[in-house]
Amino acid sequence: MAELRAVVMRPDLERLGRYDPVHVRQRFLDAFVPENTRVIVVDGDDVGLVAVRREPDALWIEHFYLAPESQGRGIGAAVLAHLLADTDGTRPFRLNVLQASAARRLYERHGFVLESEDAVDVFMKADPSRA
Repeated sequence: MAELRAVVMRPDLERLGRYDPVHVRQRFLDAFVPENTRVIVVDGDDVGLVAVRREPDALWIEHFYLAPESQGRGIGAAVLAHLLADTDGTRPFRLNVLQASAARRLYERHGFVLESEDAVDVFMKADPSRA
C-alpha cells in the first residue's frame, strides 16, 4: 500500500520539488489505520485503496490511490460516488490533494469545493447535501 502511494504520488511530488522516496512511504505507514482502509478490487485484481477517517465534524478521505494503469477508466468516479453515498447526512467530507493534481477535477465533479490551500496542498470539502 505504501508502495502504491509512492508510485501514484511521485509525478505530482516531483513537479512540486517535494519527492522523497523514503518520506512518501513513511508518511503513509505512520498514519495507516487498517480499519479505515479498503482495497479496491476490479475483476479480481487489487487496483487501489481508499481510507476514510470518521471524525465528529467530518469524514476525511485520507488515502485514495489507483494504480496508474487503472486510472481514467471510471473506477475512481465509481468508488468516490459509493463513498459519498455512505454518509449519515450530517458531516461533510473533507480531503486534501496536491496542487495541480489531476485528481482535483475528479473531486470537483463530485461536489467538492475549495476550502483552503497553500503552496503544496489544496483542502476541499463536500457538504452532506451535495455528496
